[in-house]
Amino acid sequence: MAATGDRPLRADARRNRDLLLASAMRLLSEDSLTTTLDAIAKDAGVGIGTLYRHFPTREALVEAVYRNELTAVCDAAPALLDELAPLEATRAWMDRYIDFMIAKYGMADALRAVIASGGNPYARSRDLLGSAIKLLLDAGAADGVFRKDVDADDVLISISGVALAAGEPSMREQAGRLLDLLLDGLRYQR
Repeated sequence: MAATGDRPLRADARRNRDLLLASAMRLLSEDSLTTTLDAIAKDAGVGIGTLYRHFPTREALVEAVYRNELTAVCDAAPALLDELAPLEATRAWMDRYIDFMIAKYGMADALRAVIASGGNPYARSRDLLGSAIKLLLDAGAADGVFRKDVDADDVLISISGVALAAGEPSMREQAGRLLDLLLDGLRYQR
């Protein structure tokens, strides 16, 4: 939807918005304190006016980046289940979530500024993530590979704990091993 409300964006405007979000995600996760809006616009290949038409403030851009990435992670769950068996889909989704969390940590200062300005980028995060995880857990339970007594919120907290403990890019291999341990705990055993 357009920043003004009801009308869908034209294809070129949608493309520019997507380019801005991708550039902002990459640049802000690398350095959220000193990255300028000019640098983001330049990296996206658009003018600063285009950036401001879509995102009137830095905080609006940061919040949109966070929500866009969150939506992509959550929307990946049904897509992965269409392509993979529930066990493999869940593991692939966990990797996406860890990558999302690593990027979010890089944007921590920018996200704090959004909150300080009165925004709440996290308003629906837990519900959206819980729904994605529940979908994966239900598919795994129906397939007979996951226990049926696992709460999606417990899994969310566990994966978030992995991200906190091994969320540095240099620790990505360890994060993978921890996710494998978590996945083993989800498996149904007779």
